[in-house]
This record gives sequence, C-alpha cells and structure tokens, in this order.
Amino acid sequence: MTDTQQAGAVEPEATGDMPQSYYDSIKARFADARDLRLKYRPQGTSQYTSNFEGELAKYAIDPHAEPAPDREPIADTVEVLFIGGGFSALLTAARLRERGVESIRIVERGADVGGTWYWNRYPGAACDVPSYDYLPLLDEMGYVPSRLYAKGPEIYAHCQAIAKRYDLYDLAVFRTTVLSTTWDNADKHWLIETDRGDRMRAKFVICANGTLSKPKLSKIAGMESFAGHSFHTSRWDYAYTGQDLENLSDKVVGIIGTGASAVQAIPRLGKAAKALYVFQRTPSGIDIRGDRPTDPEWQARLKPGWQQARRMKHIKGRQDDDAKKAELNVLGREEKIRRQENANIDHMMRIHSRIDEIVQDPATAAALKPWYMFMCKRPCFDDDYLPTYNRSSVHLVDTKGKGITEIAPEGPVFEGQTYPLDLLIYATGFEVQKTGIYNQIRGRDGREINETYADGMRTLFGVHTHGYPNLFIMGGYQASFQFNLTFMLQTQGDHIAECIALARERGAAEIDVSPETEEWWVQEVIAHRGKTSRNADCTPGYYNFEGEFNRRQDGNYNGGFLQYFNHMHEIRGELAKHFLFA
Repeated sequence: MTDTQQAGAVEPEATGDMPQSYYDSIKARFADARDLRLKYRPQGTSQYTSNFEGELAKYAIDPHAEPAPDREPIADTVEVLFIGGGFSALLTAARLRERGVESIRIVERGADVGGTWYWNRYPGAACDVPSYDYLPLLDEMGYVPSRLYAKGPEIYAHCQAIAKRYDLYDLAVFRTTVLSTTWDNADKHWLIETDRGDRMRAKFVICANGTLSKPKLSKIAGMESFAGHSFHTSRWDYAYTGQDLENLSDKVVGIIGTGASAVQAIPRLGKAAKALYVFQRTPSGIDIRGDRPTDPEWQARLKPGWQQARRMKHIKGRQDDDAKKAELNVLGREEKIRRQENANIDHMMRIHSRIDEIVQDPATAAALKPWYMFMCKRPCFDDDYLPTYNRSSVHLVDTKGKGITEIAPEGPVFEGQTYPLDLLIYATGFEVQKTGIYNQIRGRDGREINETYADGMRTLFGVHTHGYPNLFIMGGYQASFQFNLTFMLQTQGDHIAECIALARERGAAEIDVSPETEEWWVQEVIAHRGKTSRNADCTPGYYNFEGEFNRRQDGNYNGGFLQYFNHMHEIRGELAKHFLFA
C-alpha cells in the first residue's frame, strides 16, 4: 500500500475472482457481528461517560504538568480568541498573522499547545497519515519530518515551533478551561468565562477543541473498586510505568480497548510487561505501516509549495481514463454499490489473510479478524501489533462483542473469571465532535448552541451557524470527513481567516452566515447522506454514533472532500453574498 493510499484510506478495486454468493455470505457475517454488538450494548453513546467526578476525577488529571499556580483573573479584550491550542488553532492563527491580525489569544486546558499531541503521549504514539501530508505548515516552517510517520514527540515539537514562529505564546492562557461563551449584543463582542474566574472579551471566537479531545470511559460496574493502579491512555502515567516502561518488568498489565491508541501502545506494553492481558470487544483492522526515515535525496529535491502540491494531488484522487469513466457511467446505482461493497470485502479479506500469516495461534488469529466493512471503524496501521500476540506473555481476552462489564478489586471479570492485575489501562477513546466540550455557547438570542442543534444540525460547512455571529467552529459536524484531518482543518482555517479579513476590511462589527446560505448547506448535507445503508450496516463505533439512529443532517458532509473544498472556494469568492454584516 502506498503512502497516498494509506493517507486517504481509499477502497481498493474489486478483483472479481469470487462468485457473488461468496460476497453475500461475508456480508451476512458482517451483519451478524453488528447485531451481536447491538444486542450487548444497545445504549449507543450513553454506554460511555466523560464526566470524571468523584472517584473518576483522577482520570482527568494532567500528568504532564504541576497543578496550575494561582493567578489573577483576566478581564481584557482581544480581537481573536481560540478555545483550544491544537492544530486547528495553530494553523488558523498562522493564516490570521499573515493577514495582519496581531491580537490573538489561545485559551487551552493543557499546559502547552499541541492538543491531541500534548495529551496523547502513550508509548508508540505516531501519526497514521504520512507526516508530509499530516503535519501542517511545513512549507511555511521550512521543515520536513524525519520519518514517513512522525512520532508523537516530533509532532508535539512541531506544534510548539509553530506557536513560537507566529508569536502565539505572548497572549496564550494555559491550564484554563472555558466554561461559557456569550454574545453581548450591545458591544458586539463575546464574553468568555473560565474556571479561573476570567471574564475575557473577544471580537471573534474560534472553537478549536478538536474532534477527539475529551477522554471517555466505558461505564463498567465496579471500576471504582479496582485496587491496583489505573489511567486513561491520554493521561499516561510515566511516573508509574517508567519512561521506557522499565517499571513494568514485574507487573501484570491489562488494557481495555483495541482502537487506534491501543494498537500503538500494546506492542510496547507486550515487550515490557511481565504479562499483558488485552481485553477486546471488537478487533481493529490492522494494515501495513511500512514506516521509514525520510530519504535525504528526496528531501533535497523538494521545491517551495511541495506540501500543498502533494495535498492537491491527493484530493483530486485517481484520474480514470475515458474508457474507465465510460464503463462506470453506464452502470446502474445498485451495480455500483455492489462493486464497491465487493471491493471493500476483498480488502478486508486481505487483512484477514495477513492475520493468518502472522499470528501463530489459530484461535487468537480468528479472534483478531474484524468482521465489518472497511472504514466502519477507524483503520489502524502498525507492523508490530499482530506479532505481539506471538509472545507467550501476551494474552488476548476476546469478549466476542460483549466487552468487560464488571471490574473487581483484583481486576476485570469476564464469564466468571477474574483477571488479577497490577495496572489497568483504559484505551476507551474520546467524545467525538462535541461542540463546546466543557463550554456553553449562547448566541444572539441567548440560546445555547446545542439547543439550536436539537432539532437538527444547522451550519455552513460545519463552521458557521446563523445567530452566532463572529463564531467559527472547526472540526464539527457537517464538515467533510477526511482521514487526513489536518488538511480539512487547514481548508477551514484558510476560510475563517478570509472571513475575518473581510469583516476587518469592511469595519463590520458582525459577520454572520445568512439563513438562506445555511439552509443551502443543510440540504447539501442531507442530499449526500443516506445514499446507502452503510451507516446502519456498520458495526457500532464512533463513526456511526455507536449504532444510534441519527438524522441525515446530523453528521459529516459525504459529498467528498474535493467537492467540499470547491464549495468553500466558491463561497469565498463571493463572501458578501452569503454573509450578513452589521
């Protein structure tokens, strides 16, 4: 698999070697696996909690910084305020700096910039998209990543370098959580209140919380009673494990979850721990990573603008020749769906074959095989994950879709067996695309934004919502889904910078999307969702709200990233037509 294919997670072409009955039988297996998951956990997203209070409060503590020192509350005014300090804020702030915006503040819950790369420092953390595409502003920073898949520390350092280059530390406020953002219609500013007693004001507010930023835990009976040590992967406790996991050599470790974080951490835990128990509900699809150092000769040949050229080549995708296009154009809708599904199944069966080739124990290999369509769950890439299960010290506890539902003081319990542990790690993921996260956002009429969305999401590009002037949301629903998330965020950041620049040029106190343009985008989202039954057919996961029903407008824009990109450029060409200024 090439790095471009991996970045886009594209579906392969069908081989056409097998009869249709073969594909139909596998689809039936996929449906059985989905139904089993739904039978065990019909609660949807409510099976998780991110309210870390009481005994659960320890899972939210920042292990990377000392408790925040006391300071005086802030009561000043800035022009642009970012809620969050990850890539969304950094790349958009860079564009604003290029347009002459000086007064920029980042308010961040962590002790530094970096967002997910500040919090997620578990062993093995690295990007899943080629770093030449994933790390933003490489041209602007004059930087080329050291590897095809940069490791977490390098990505975190890149975030810090961007903040320094664009002077974003000057007004930044760390270890601070925004609790409310309220539009003041009298002076046309937002009032931002925090857990530190701040009452900041800002003309423009950009919600840059990130799509996966608030850790969550499965609701498991007895989890508070566990007598050993425990933490969430996004709060990795190196004081306990040792920087190189050397403290685990005499420890029995368990990890709940086999998603993207776990897939990277498990090989390192398996190598270091006395014994490792992996508690699996649904296996991830593991594909080849093929990481390698950056080729210095290739790097020397790079010309200015190289990253944008790479990204644009990818967004345009494979260009079929005329004969291929003609062949596809004559196919009916059902035939196109059938071919796509068959190609998807071929891809997943290749992943199954690779498991059989690598994992020595047949029962373990069978348990590691994912029975769902490609992209139903986040694809994972790691060359060390599958071989880890050949270690005699590593044990897969396959719960066959049920998951762990009880934890005793000694450790997790499954089918009457207790697994005594010294350390229990929760790799249970994050809340997905929650607007506001910890923050109540009240617009022109005083309505909290999630109340506005209660009858259906209403945005333009997932960025603007009418009635919330001068507010921009990054990475939210009704934006395009893109496996290389930072490219989508860069597209949004460029757009936001243009909107703010136009408002400044006009001397406008407000910029607000028109109801007509907002309605146009809602209908665009609806028109491109629900064309197939894929969402309902998929095994539960965060891509499909854990199997919950959702309205057609309450999700990502599925018209393709190129179309999203082009729509945004068209709107930017005539912003005055689509926005209201005051």
